[in-house]
Amino acid sequence: MPPHAIEFTGVTRSHSPGTRALERLSLAIKPGERLVVLGPSGSGKTTLLRLIAGLDVPQEGTIRIGDRDASGVPPHQRDVAMVFQSQPLYPHLSVAANLEFSMKARGIRARERRERVRSTAELMGIGSLLERWPSELSGGERQRVALGRAVTRRPGILLLDEPFSSLDEPLRAGLLSQLLTLHRQIGSTLVLVTHDQSEALMVGERLAILDQGRLLQCDTPEAVYDRPVHRGVAALVGSPGMNLLPCQIFEDGSSRRIVLAGRDLIRPAERSRAMFPPPGDYELGFRPEAVRMIGDLEPGIADGRIQLEARVVGSRYRGATRLVELEREGHKLAVRIESADPCAVGRVVTLEVGIGEVSWFDRATGHRLS
Repeated sequence: MPPHAIEFTGVTRSHSPGTRALERLSLAIKPGERLVVLGPSGSGKTTLLRLIAGLDVPQEGTIRIGDRDASGVPPHQRDVAMVFQSQPLYPHLSVAANLEFSMKARGIRARERRERVRSTAELMGIGSLLERWPSELSGGERQRVALGRAVTRRPGILLLDEPFSSLDEPLRAGLLSQLLTLHRQIGSTLVLVTHDQSEALMVGERLAILDQGRLLQCDTPEAVYDRPVHRGVAALVGSPGMNLLPCQIFEDGSSRRIVLAGRDLIRPAERSRAMFPPPGDYELGFRPEAVRMIGDLEPGIADGRIQLEARVVGSRYRGATRLVELEREGHKLAVRIESADPCAVGRVVTLEVGIGEVSWFDRATGHRLS
């Protein structure tokens, strides 16, 4: 079957009075696209998948699959396959029979079933397991079989609800690579729900960021990471997320005063003022890798750079890099540096970030200033 477009228009779904799993969601997914839905627990990610699959129905709004309204279309007629975090294989069937099951139910001829089982098993690295029973498989092997069973019938839409979250890192990385290869071959519209940053950035052609049932941003991974449109996106995307510090900008006559995390910075030079927003209350955001630690220099603002003091409170070795944890007036910061650089706990250092690397978020609304 060809891949299907999916379109949500003003969709609201509540599971209990006063609690909305999704609120006025509008989202268009292109045929054959890989969309990753990212968000904290309770943000509405699984509800979105269940609505596509027909396991839930919207209380407001419409969902279109392909060229038709999905209202009233039962799950078995939506050309959707779904893989969950657990591996619900049929315990009384062999691996080969599990892979073949959905095709057999749809009347696909035996010769084609056997060919699809063979090719899928080869792609998923489970060709030697076809005669085994689910009870004889490891967790990673069961997840490969579950994914293979979902794609053997070539669904128009493939839904994945955190299917790799219980697997260790090397195994998860291998399965993600196989998933991308699999998607190129079958071409289904793929919607993956995850809370894992690296998984989302690796798989998604676009990321849809949900929080408390609201869609905050849907864009390419690069745009979401570099230009988050809301502080919720800035804090969620990244490992760790963007540093956020409260900032007030005051107009003192002909000069401008900037207070960052409760402490004054030196007033910017006349030529630098245009790089700052107008007076108001903001959150200033910058990524851990955008910062330099420059020792004990005097903090301030000069030549398009912001320099601020912070105290080192911890350090985590990460191979080629080190994640340094700092504190400024009770606010936590993270800076990624070369692992060999010194970072003694308790030391007060000056951090430097270019104004062009900074994001400004309105304190009241959370929205990024354009």
